[in-house]
Amino acid sequence: MMTFKTIQTRAAKRKGGEAVLAGLLPAVPDRAALAAMTDDRILAEMTKRVFSAGFVWSVIEKKWPGFEEAFLGFAPQALTFQPDEFWHDLSRDGRIVKNPQKIRSVRDNAAFVQAIAREHGSFGRFLSAWPAEDQVGLLELLGKRGARLGGMTGQYFLRFVGWDGFVTSQDMVAAMRDAGVDVAAQPTSKGDMKKIQAQVNAWAVETGLPRTHISRILAMAVGENHSPEALRRMTGED
Repeated sequence: MMTFKTIQTRAAKRKGGEAVLAGLLPAVPDRAALAAMTDDRILAEMTKRVFSAGFVWSVIEKKWPGFEEAFLGFAPQALTFQPDEFWHDLSRDGRIVKNPQKIRSVRDNAAFVQAIAREHGSFGRFLSAWPAEDQVGLLELLGKRGARLGGMTGQYFLRFVGWDGFVTSQDMVAAMRDAGVDVAAQPTSKGDMKKIQAQVNAWAVETGLPRTHISRILAMAVGENHSPEALRRMTGED
């Protein structure tokens, strides 16, 4: 198995040096900040990731103020009390992307957020307490109890709320395969995800880096060598 130092050195060379590479990494995950995140912001990020899936992210970002208005600031309790007519009318609301299935997922996820909050005090506290060594288990829970939160959508949701995890993008997986991890090019099986988890955990122990940094460095070590400016735009961190 390739050492992570070798992968990191390759990524730094592609991006123009260690300093440039470091500047392309997201903030170190902050468990205290995640625990303090309110349930409305959790639901807002769930919704943004659900609507962004299979869609142009920049369009969702431009329309986002309208989403906030249409979905009552994403207050879970307020949304779960809305009648069927409220949700039906949203399917004709020009402030948002009018996708009925995704609109219904907001109602379901509002109930999901409330249920977890009752069990753990808040959804943020629940996430902050979940061990980073077991992202596979957390993704399984999101997929089963949440609405449209399976696969990459769940991974991006965790990334954007600041949970310390990996994202199995095409380049990230290609780098893992190049390093010697025996997984499919599109690792959707639980077995493949467990292999990825195990290797990311091993590299975290080896390097002391957060898993979100390991994931991003892997993605920058192979594939098309996008400029730092383009990468920041694509990841929403510019």
